[in-house]
Amino acid sequence: MADTDEKPLDPVAEMILSTLSRLEEGELMSPENLAKAVAEFKRKPKDGPQLWRRYFNATKQQAIFLARQGRVEIIRKGEVADPNDLKGLWKVRIAK
Repeated sequence: MADTDEKPLDPVAEMILSTLSRLEEGELMSPENLAKAVAEFKRKPKDGPQLWRRYFNATKQQAIFLARQGRVEIIRKGEVADPNDLKGLWKVRIAK
């Protein structure tokens, strides 16, 4: 019997994959817009319009994690970037 120790994905990572899978092939999303999508999913009636800021760091971290796994690609200046050496502005897409 095979023993798989694969852990379930973080809910934010699952939300990133779900959001990106609804985009057209090759379409990119910024970490900010991904954080906004996560925030809308988790929104409660009393939450304010800046709720996405609470999820911004977690979204960036999970996008980098998914890129290291090869499930998404981080794009910087039109090229796939190394998730271990990110600087500046970048966007995310489902891995080709």
